[in-house]
Amino acid sequence: MQSAFIGDVILTTAALEKLHLYYPHAQIDFLVRKGNEGLVKDHPFLKKVYVFDKKGGKFKEMRRLISEIRAEEYDKVINFQRFFSSGLMAAASGAKEIIGFKKNPLSSAFDVKGEHHFSSMDSDYYIHEVERNQALLAAFTDDEKNQPKLYPTKEDYEKVAPYKNSDYVCMAPTSVWFTKQFPAERWVELMDKMPADLTIYLLGAPSDKDVCEQLKNQARHPHIVNLAGALPLLASAALMKDALLNYVNDSAPMHLCSAMNAPTVAIYCSTVPAFGYGPLADFNRIVEVEKPLECRPCGVHGHKKCPKGHFKCGFDIEMNALLKALEEAKAWRSDLMA
Repeated sequence: MQSAFIGDVILTTAALEKLHLYYPHAQIDFLVRKGNEGLVKDHPFLKKVYVFDKKGGKFKEMRRLISEIRAEEYDKVINFQRFFSSGLMAAASGAKEIIGFKKNPLSSAFDVKGEHHFSSMDSDYYIHEVERNQALLAAFTDDEKNQPKLYPTKEDYEKVAPYKNSDYVCMAPTSVWFTKQFPAERWVELMDKMPADLTIYLLGAPSDKDVCEQLKNQARHPHIVNLAGALPLLASAALMKDALLNYVNDSAPMHLCSAMNAPTVAIYCSTVPAFGYGPLADFNRIVEVEKPLECRPCGVHGHKKCPKGHFKCGFDIEMNALLKALEEAKAWRSDLMA
């Protein structure tokens, strides 16, 4: 069970990889919230995907799902979500063993309870969310970290094939939270500093189309294509996979990159990597404000506006660090092809 947001579902796919590795013939089913089912469309390890449509009457929907889940008589129900609704469905599942985090308000009904905590802000190593998730599986698998993985279909790859005729970078400039977004004018600055022979693809949801179009119109770079809202999530993932580099915020597109092992620059504004949701691709760079800010981080999820009014964590990020990452990505790809 993972009924949270897109990024949470993507990171939970690492657990699917682990479960299939140890139990290749087991029936594995997955519960996600409405809107996220496309991420695991035709997933090779899944038999069934439950869709939790909270808009259809939350408790009525929960009763329906509980009835369906109980009918399967599962050996294990693993709840990766830490909130009441998934806790209730897990507790009422009738499974032989219920596994979840202690932070869930109904964890007293779980047979196995795991810790979910953030690393110290001054630590050299931070515990990633995929490690926290897979710790729930350690007793019947192992404690090695698997990577998240998505499986775009043949149609997804065909849909983006026309965009792969030359070198390109992808940029996903938006986020649900304002303070997680690199400022709009800085995105325009970054686009204008990209080499003229590169194509820039702007990615996002349908609701991001207008914002991306505004950024495109403000920039002077000669080759910008606004694909926000034009591609399904898995097709976007297929495009990001072969990009020279993907510039993303601390948001869902970063996790798409991790699941496709796509070269990543993660731009951190109000949040910090120590929360444990950072990039996992083989080539990844984290770019954040270099000087310490007393007000950063100001929250795990970000805010609709800067609480201090200055948004220095976004505006003070060095552009040279973002451009340096592109040169490093070129060198990294050359080494791979050598």
